[in-house]
Amino acid sequence: MNRLIQQGAEAKIFLDKDIISKNRIPKGYRHSQLDTLIRTRRTKSEGKILFKALNFGIQVPKVLNANQKGEPREKFDLEIEYIDGDKLSETLNSYPEQKQFEVMKKLGEQVAKLHENNIIHGDLTTSNIILTAPGGNAALDMRSKASPNSPPQAPESLRSQFSVLSSQFSVFIIDFGLGFISTKIEDKAVDLHLIKQALEAKHFRSPDHLRGQNHEDLFENFLKTYKDKEVIERLKVVEKRGRYKH
Repeated sequence: MNRLIQQGAEAKIFLDKDIISKNRIPKGYRHSQLDTLIRTRRTKSEGKILFKALNFGIQVPKVLNANQKGEPREKFDLEIEYIDGDKLSETLNSYPEQKQFEVMKKLGEQVAKLHENNIIHGDLTTSNIILTAPGGNAALDMRSKASPNSPPQAPESLRSQFSVLSSQFSVFIIDFGLGFISTKIEDKAVDLHLIKQALEAKHFRSPDHLRGQNHEDLFENFLKTYKDKEVIERLKVVEKRGRYKH
């Protein structure tokens, strides 16, 4: 049974067992033919980006209703696998500091792979990062015991695994609705700016952090595995431009 778990400006997100259905909703203010064209293009684009990322070994959800080119068979509907785990925006602050650093290093590796293959996420925040333990999706049946009106979340047994595992977890990047392909250093730097802003806004402290601002250490660990010096240098330009707008 499909259950609505999220509704944004662009799409409704439904969950049915281990399948996420993303339905791009019509916009009444647009001409109907233009609206159909835009929603079709964005759905196809997101499917193809996920398909490409997966082929390059990047940890993203699989597209389940795609053809051999990675294009979804339906015009406005994208079906992808449900990634069972912790949404980083909700749980990163609760991890021990060293675990936070390990997570950021793994995220840096994944974003580096995205950018090496010229994939731009477009909305790279901790809300679009899922941390999974080994066999995370095998715990899906535990979620079914929860209240039907409660949002999906990782079972307590899975959370306890996160607290004791070190490198035995995976970082998945989700929601490429604003994603696109680009070779521009600027576009890649903007992705880095978005994740840095998210860390500054929501992840500036941890339970055992006693020194200064934790977000700086988190981003430093991200850069240890991201490593692209040209993009990191351009990030400084992007940040300066952002400050001048205020």
